[in-house]
Amino acid sequence: MNDFLVKQLKPNSYFTKPVYLDKAFIITAPEMPLTEELINILDKWSFKSVLSEGDSTADYSGSEPGGNAVSQDVSSIGLSQQSDADKLQKAEEFYSNFLFFVENLFVKASVSDELDEKAITEKIKDITEYIKEDRRFLMRVIKNIEPAPGKNYLATHSVRSTIIAIIIGTYLKLQSYRLIELGVAALTHEVGMLKLPSNIYLSQRSLNPQEQKAILTHPILGYTMLKSFDFPLPVCLSALEHHERENGTGYPRKLNGEKISLYSKIIAVACSYEALSSKRPHKEAKDGYTGMLELLKNEGKAYDDTIVRALVLSLSIYPIGLYVLLSNGKKGQVVDVNPETPRFPIVQVFGEFTPDGKIKMMQTAQDGLTIVRPLNRTEIDT
Repeated sequence: MNDFLVKQLKPNSYFTKPVYLDKAFIITAPEMPLTEELINILDKWSFKSVLSEGDSTADYSGSEPGGNAVSQDVSSIGLSQQSDADKLQKAEEFYSNFLFFVENLFVKASVSDELDEKAITEKIKDITEYIKEDRRFLMRVIKNIEPAPGKNYLATHSVRSTIIAIIIGTYLKLQSYRLIELGVAALTHEVGMLKLPSNIYLSQRSLNPQEQKAILTHPILGYTMLKSFDFPLPVCLSALEHHERENGTGYPRKLNGEKISLYSKIIAVACSYEALSSKRPHKEAKDGYTGMLELLKNEGKAYDDTIVRALVLSLSIYPIGLYVLLSNGKKGQVVDVNPETPRFPIVQVFGEFTPDGKIKMMQTAQDGLTIVRPLNRTEIDT
């Protein structure tokens, strides 16, 4: 691979092959522009260079249309190459701003013991409206952007869990005020961690027994903190109960299913899926498909089946943003969900276009184009 200096990258340019932060971590595919926002994020995270086996180019040019897939062509949904790129860039900016808000929120909570419920609620209102309009682009951004090594994962985890929780809540048709309350609960569910020494919850080593006991106190610390700022009781309970499990094996009170609040059940599933599919200091990320399967197995009935089903039907078994190998030998990315058949989402086929120049979107189907398996990041450019 060749090194490309971040300071020399041109906004909205393309690369002929995927761009990586390291040899395994992809940040853009050839069909995705390297936006100014992404370049700024790389600079903010102090990345000096990126890697690619391709070349930088001002415009994206793919191969001629091809393949013999027998599937429904859904290009008629109107996603031209330019509009798709514009919406992805907007989603990247929205995600970056949301993450910046949460990072500042957590710094104030940790250093100055401040937690502004009104500001959080207003932000969540914006988030819920955006998710209703463009959740699929936001989920693609979540898949394509990971925090830099050493970055405090709590803010990222809270942002992503909030987005996923709101998507689940939307599927469950929660009333608007409850959806906002759920978002506030998801965003603040880990604030108790901020009361612990950062060298414990950010540790890259195995914790000793005393440190493990300290970690187990964060739901109580979070509940107490939110209650002191007069957050609504359902929000406070979500911080207290998000590690409770349906079968009574959770903590801190070992509640069983019927005693756990709805928001806590949703956050438990959203957080677990986010944690499974994200890199942590002590583990590598699993692909979204593997993470979804683990939740579907629901070993020991730890999670509410209705909530797990809502997650699957909202994001698909093959979640939005997942890179996949298709039955026609092409590679692609899941870009939307078919709620009626969650096993068969809509995919963007890399390097294929409709006769009028639009990126080809295909509806996978049991008797047509199918997903063979997920691709890891090292397989995208091979």
